[in-house]
Amino acid sequence: MQRIVTIQDISCVGKCSLTVALPIISAMGVETAIIPTAVLSTHTMFQNYTFHDLTDEIAPIARHWQQEQIDFAAIYTGYLGPKRQVQLISDFFDQFKSEDNFIFVDPVMADNGKLYPLFDLDFAAQMAKLCAKADIIVPNLTEACFLTGTEYREHYDEQYIETLLDKLAALGTKRAVVLTGVALEPGKTGVAGRDLVSGEKIRYVHDRIPVSYHGTGDIFSSTTVGALALGKSLQEALEIAADYTVACIRETMEHDAEKKYGVNFERVLPQLIRRLGL
Repeated sequence: MQRIVTIQDISCVGKCSLTVALPIISAMGVETAIIPTAVLSTHTMFQNYTFHDLTDEIAPIARHWQQEQIDFAAIYTGYLGPKRQVQLISDFFDQFKSEDNFIFVDPVMADNGKLYPLFDLDFAAQMAKLCAKADIIVPNLTEACFLTGTEYREHYDEQYIETLLDKLAALGTKRAVVLTGVALEPGKTGVAGRDLVSGEKIRYVHDRIPVSYHGTGDIFSSTTVGALALGKSLQEALEIAADYTVACIRETMEHDAEKKYGVNFERVLPQLIRRLGL
């Protein structure tokens, strides 16, 4: 069985980060180790949530794993907290990267043209350095702009996307750069990327559902990592992840009017498993 490690926060209630990554990747038949970077009582869509920083646990966990000679088919990072965590995760990459595994960075820090409240431009610069050590990165358009110092646009064309991909590639990422939430035609959205080894374009377009739920990016990234660990190509993995995320949103819209908790990904797991042929 393949083993991956995912490094991100955990919300005790609310479907995002580790409470999404752990069950989805495990259901895909991939052992999922975790390093929780913080514990929250709920995700941040709730009011008055509690937050406990676990930055000081990262290095001791890594040392113990090295002593036990534990290795991973993939290292996957999502939402990180204090800036000091970025350097610790960079050190973790150096400790556990091998010729046979890959590093997947989802640089969660911004959306809709703005950084999330706890982040600043210095954090974005540190995240860009982390992306340089990755094999695959999957920023949304806003995150890509902050990573590369590019002006954010709500309306854009193919040339704008290609320029962003050029700038992301220049960060130093090794295998592929992928933009999420790319909408180049009405009623559609999808991913646009570039295979940095072959130079080939990566594209996938699907219907845009006009609703927003917390944690859907985590579902997409987690499913992509799981599919890659199972040997799927990046193009296949992205398509599987996009289709699963859309199916989760549709399921939630149909059966659950409460948007605060996230999407009902659990009910759609059988569909994902059938798609993978497990």
